[in-house]
Amino acid sequence: MTTIELQSEINRALGIIGDDYNLLQKALRSLKRLADKKQDESLMTQEEFFARVDEAREQIRRGEGYTMLPGESFADFRKRIGR
Repeated sequence: MTTIELQSEINRALGIIGDDYNLLQKALRSLKRLADKKQDESLMTQEEFFARVDEAREQIRRGEGYTMLPGESFADFRKRIGR
């Protein structure tokens, strides 16, 4: 079954229960649970982002981090640091 067929089947099922508020609430909760599992793990809050930036700056201060050289491409940078 294709994604479009699955979406059509979901919409058909929702149409059947569309007049029952309680069943729609249950369906919504179930879909939200599934969506949460699919959530992008790279997403972060502003506080988490700045905490990572602060940690990276601290690593560089200690000589543990890597920095790109002026004019260096990302591909060259990755080769230089072995990743």
